[in-house]
Amino acid sequence: MKLHAINTGFFKLDGGAMFGVVPKVIWQKTNPADENNLCTWALRCLLIEDEGRLILIDTGIGDKQDEKFFKHYYLHGDDTLEKSLASLGFTKDDITDVFLTHLHFDHVGGAVIRENGELKPAFKNATYWSNKQHWDWAVNPNAREKASFLKENILPIQESGQLKFIEAIDGIQFSKNIKVRFAYGHTDAMMLPQIDYKGKTWVYMADLLPSIGHIPLPYVMSYDMFPIKTLNEKSVFLKEATENNYILILEHDPIHECCTLQSTEKGIRLDKTFAIASI
Repeated sequence: MKLHAINTGFFKLDGGAMFGVVPKVIWQKTNPADENNLCTWALRCLLIEDEGRLILIDTGIGDKQDEKFFKHYYLHGDDTLEKSLASLGFTKDDITDVFLTHLHFDHVGGAVIRENGELKPAFKNATYWSNKQHWDWAVNPNAREKASFLKENILPIQESGQLKFIEAIDGIQFSKNIKVRFAYGHTDAMMLPQIDYKGKTWVYMADLLPSIGHIPLPYVMSYDMFPIKTLNEKSVFLKEATENNYILILEHDPIHECCTLQSTEKGIRLDKTFAIASI
């Protein structure tokens, strides 16, 4: 088994929205904003080589949206999904499984491409994995979350026949070395892969913990649908992760791929940061 960070570029989101009730004077110490109050965030996917399967966790934003869309999100950087896969000797056709933590555009946009005006899956040989509870939530979105669930990112996956659902049971086994955790605060039934690798437990954090700047409990995004639920989920998870020395893989941290945690007088805080390849 091998794990690889797959960098697909950076984008920008409003700093206030990313940190909720936390004042800018505090959050800007870890995530400085530009003149428009926008902070830079990574679009970091994960590639898992696991017993003959090549599993891609999330897909970044992709490039099929129009100019107006990208003006809102300032996609930048030299990395792309294709370049990152190529650096490891792979192409999109080698991917056997695409595991979608949830269906917000910055996690699923790269799952579908536009080719000769037609929308089709970007990974023609892959099975796409979601869960029915979240899928139904995404295809029938509420008004607050509708802008994050774009039908052109979602419906072609189902229409292709490549979509399968994971049962929404916490701890369900996805493969011999991968279990699935569920979180319900950011959006309904978000999936977090928990991976046994090199004698350690690794968890791909998606939007339960976007960056090291979000470790303190009150640092909850305004994007979260149920912030009190996120607060409770974070509290339980961070305690478990600290006690068991989990390695957390950070999807949106612009600098750090992974971190561990420690208990301090102020609560659970950052311990160490490092790259996946260093372990």
